[in-house]
Amino acid sequence: MTASLRPDLAVIAGHVAAGARVLDIGCGDGALMAALRDERGVDARGLEIDAANVAAAVGRGLPVVQGDADRDLAGYPDKSFDYAILSQTLQTCRAPDHVLDELLRIGRRAFVSFPNFAHWRVRLSLLVGGRMPVTGLLPEQWYDTPNIHHVTIDDFRAFVRERQVTVEGAWFLSRRRLRGAAGANLLAEHAVFLLRR
Repeated sequence: MTASLRPDLAVIAGHVAAGARVLDIGCGDGALMAALRDERGVDARGLEIDAANVAAAVGRGLPVVQGDADRDLAGYPDKSFDYAILSQTLQTCRAPDHVLDELLRIGRRAFVSFPNFAHWRVRLSLLVGGRMPVTGLLPEQWYDTPNIHHVTIDDFRAFVRERQVTVEGAWFLSRRRLRGAAGANLLAEHAVFLLRR
């Protein structure tokens, strides 16, 4: 199941309990939801802003609606899902603090994954080239990127600590490989956190 998924999604898929109820916010084309449904018997629902991705997910037989994480989470009841998932979407939200509060209200636990803007390649590119970096994980130019909040692993750790959110798990990835927490802010390309209130 996990080999065909993006690395952060593979980590999430490997840690969602079989038979769980899941809300995948910013679910893209539904790849994670389909894998969880087919391999783990998960009851997965999705929210996605891009109409083409919604159509692709619905074409897979997935219950996905078009919506915006910044505006459309208030209607979900408290603790109505075992997991709320926000993968590679936090940095695109206008109010990530509000979205995180909603995730932790809707789900008993929340997975959050994001690209680490403090990775050494990003730092080096900015230092040497003097321009906003373009990398494999961050392929857009500064003017057309959906990323409006450039979060680092250390930023996120401080963010959840200040809000007294419990970190149940954290995984740091370079390409498809997991790496340890030591030096992750410099060495990991992206991160996955499992959170709860």
